Amino acid sequence: MSRPFSPKVVTANDLLQGDVIYLAADDSWVRDLALAEVLTDEADADLRLLLAQSRPDRVVGAYLAEVRPGPNGPEPAHFREAFRSRGPSNYAHGKQEARADV
Repeated sequence: MSRPFSPKVVTANDLLQGDVIYLAADDSWVRDLALAEVLTDEADADLRLLLAQSRPDRVVGAYLAEVRPGPNGPEPAHFREAFRSRGPSNYAHGKQEARADV
């Protein structure tokens, strides 16, 4: 028996800047996970992933990442995605520089 489908977001890396980005419901790419489109249907998720993968001039390495509901929108369900959502770990810049809790 297969596992039930859990909520996911489409994530990738920005081809030019390298930042982690997420696909929003309006087909734009956002850098904030809270603004990402949460996909609850497996067929829809597969279609959205195919859309992302069809944009090699904009993104690289698109895949579905599991999320869970949070008080401010979706939150990573796996430590790898939590790590990616915070930005580079070598020193505070980009997303980390903009966050007050880092």
